[in-house]
Parts: sequence; C-alpha cells; structure tokens
Amino acid sequence: MNMKWMLAMVMMMGMTTGQAQEPTQEPTRAILAGGCFWCLQHDLEGKDGIVSTHVGYAGGDRPSPVYETYHDVDATYKVPHIEVVEVVYDPAKMSFKQLLELYVRNIDPTDGEGQFCDRGPGYRPAIFVKDAAERVVAEVVLADAAREIGQAVDVDILPDARFWPGEDYHQHYATKNPTRYKYYRWSCGRDARVKKVWG
Repeated sequence: MNMKWMLAMVMMMGMTTGQAQEPTQEPTRAILAGGCFWCLQHDLEGKDGIVSTHVGYAGGDRPSPVYETYHDVDATYKVPHIEVVEVVYDPAKMSFKQLLELYVRNIDPTDGEGQFCDRGPGYRPAIFVKDAAERVVAEVVLADAAREIGQAVDVDILPDARFWPGEDYHQHYATKNPTRYKYYRWSCGRDARVKKVWG
C-alpha cells in the first residue's frame, strides 16, 4: 500500500472524528439572585446553553441556612443570605455576558430592595462574580440595561460565595406545582412589572 495514500487516510480519519476541532469547554457555574428563586429558576432553565439549575441560598454568614431562617440576622449572624439560583452553563454555547443579559431581562433591575411582591434583603437582585473579569462583564451588562430602560439600576455585584442548596421541595417548584406556582407568580405581579420595565 502506498505510504502517501495511508498518511492521507489517517489525516482524513482524524478530521472526520473531530480530532482537529477545538476541545470542548467544561461547563461552568454562576450564582444569580432575582427575587423568588422559583421564578428565576423557571425563567432560566431549559434555555440553550444552560445545563442545569438549582435553587438555594448564598451571600450570608449563617452556616447551613434553611428556608425558615436564611434571611434572619441576630447578634451572631449579621449578614442575611439571599435566595439564589445556581446556574451551570456551557460557555461554548452561552457566554457569561449572554447569561447575564438573559438574567437581567427577567428581573426588575431598578429595585434593589427586593423583587416584585417579595421585599427585603433576602430577595434583592445580585450577581456573584468569581474574578475581576466577571465583574467587568457584570458592570457592562448593567450599564447597558440602564441605557436601554432609561433608568438607574440597583443590582448588587458580590464576590463569589458558597452556594447552599435549598430544600428538595423548592427545587423546580414550577414544574412540581404548576397551579400554585402560576397563581403565586401572577399575584406577585412579576410578569406585569417585567413587561413595564422592559417593554
């Protein structure tokens, strides 16, 4: 068999099996807060590039937070946790900037005191960033949002924090309890307010 022909065949096989392609990027994680974690999870999950979502708590100093006490402060624990969604996404399909653009359009970025009918620091909007590069991206996305809606935005940019998973009954609540979820979302005015802010 001709050596040149064999070499050509090996090269062709490498190209058809994808050996010449760039290596696939590993999924990465982001933590986002936007009011009720049921709603934010429902708005984000299933989008192209998002691998998985989990609801939980982050940002506070109380160890092992639970739903009943995650936002409580006292003489020992002074920083409340926030309801958050941990998003695992594929950076080959969705950049961090694209994820934040999706996130910010599903919240009211003008309201730093809570979201919709849920008030207080446990419901405030926040983006947790792992490094200076992610902080710059978050700042750009929020500045773009402010220009687009013509209002100042009030979304915290916080350093990366431990994610504490929420209880099982909170995970994918919209799928498990569709009637209750839809009623809560409607009565809280989430969609009406998002539409008013973003048009």
